[in-house]
Amino acid sequence: MGGNGGWLARVGADPQARAREIGHAHSAFVATHQLAAGGGTGLREVVAQSWLRSSDARVDQAVDPPVTLTDGDLAAYREAHPLARVIDVLRQIVGTAADDGDHLMAVSDASGRLLWVEGNRAARARAARINFVEGALWDEAHAGTNAPGTALALDHEVQIFATEHFRQPVQDWTCAAAPIHDPATGRILGVIDVTGGDIVANPHSLALVRAAARACEAALWLPGERPDLGVPVLTAAPTVREGARLRALGRPEGLLILADGGEIRLTRRHTELLIMLMLHQDGLTGEQLSDLLYQAPANPTTLRVELARLRRVVGGLVASRPYRLTAPLRADFLDVAAALHRGDLPAALAGYSGPLLPSSEAPAVCSHRRWLDTRLRAAVLASTRPETVRAWADGPGFNDLQVWERLAAIAPNGSPCRGVALARRGELRAEWGLV
Repeated sequence: MGGNGGWLARVGADPQARAREIGHAHSAFVATHQLAAGGGTGLREVVAQSWLRSSDARVDQAVDPPVTLTDGDLAAYREAHPLARVIDVLRQIVGTAADDGDHLMAVSDASGRLLWVEGNRAARARAARINFVEGALWDEAHAGTNAPGTALALDHEVQIFATEHFRQPVQDWTCAAAPIHDPATGRILGVIDVTGGDIVANPHSLALVRAAARACEAALWLPGERPDLGVPVLTAAPTVREGARLRALGRPEGLLILADGGEIRLTRRHTELLIMLMLHQDGLTGEQLSDLLYQAPANPTTLRVELARLRRVVGGLVASRPYRLTAPLRADFLDVAAALHRGDLPAALAGYSGPLLPSSEAPAVCSHRRWLDTRLRAAVLASTRPETVRAWADGPGFNDLQVWERLAAIAPNGSPCRGVALARRGELRAEWGLV
């Protein structure tokens, strides 16, 4: 299921023929509750496994997803939900496209409940016939295979094409959805979805919802604001002073450079702990640190042992009750963020040596990694300087079609830079099947 093919629908040149082919496989599965041997239809594994989950949940073909919130209750719930803070971001990125076409933008919470369904009036009326409406539950357990529900089940963006949907009444639609994460803890806050006809079955729709989700996660990290997400979040970058400095960009483990030139090599877990304490200058309880660093509930003793080991390595730099830093600590990822904040993109790119602690799977580190990369990419795409865009395109943006398209648009005609950009843009468009 790796690569683009696992998450993108395989439609081919004739979407209707492909829909009929998958439809035959679907009818056989509904009748037998067994997948056909041999995979002759080329059914994607992500869809096959979702059909099995839907069947195990006894999703009824004849029963629409239930509407669990309406009117004032729905309005109050939406107003209090963290995604209310970024709904305008989603409208700017996705909603305009929905209004202009025969499709919809939908936003759900982490349980699959639709909070907003917006877009073309005729499309909304058709969607209402299958209860694709605000307040309805569209997780897999209630709606079967569908992009919002399956994106929640897998915690990954996904596209569901026509007859790949488990329930037959939904098979006139195609949808693409991506989860939106709490940038402080990494937990899912909800899903952004685009739903429409066959036109949605293309790489652009999946890229659109992915970009929208990342933009929301970045917006939730905006300095000076504290969304009510249950844990402290970044409010301001620490003051940069002479002293120790952490290097964590592009490294599997951190390196602490001391003021006297000495070095301390850190374990990955100790690096994660320092990153969290740098991002939460007011301090964290053990429970909060555990939520930020572990994918599942952890034994409190495990965290206390790691913190004790870290204090043996860095001395009095880390205090307890709450856990916090006792002195300012600089870091390469904070320097990059500071450069972006003051609008110095060349300095940010010069200081960016790779993703933040790329080997880490700690939820909060992963979220901050995505946030930093998203902000850098957005700044690059907004730049009018070819040399700046080229610096990103030759590195992290080498496989990013939008970056190369931006470079081709701003590089002077006849320049070697524009020639390279046009050539690379052509290669990527061919890989995506857009030529």
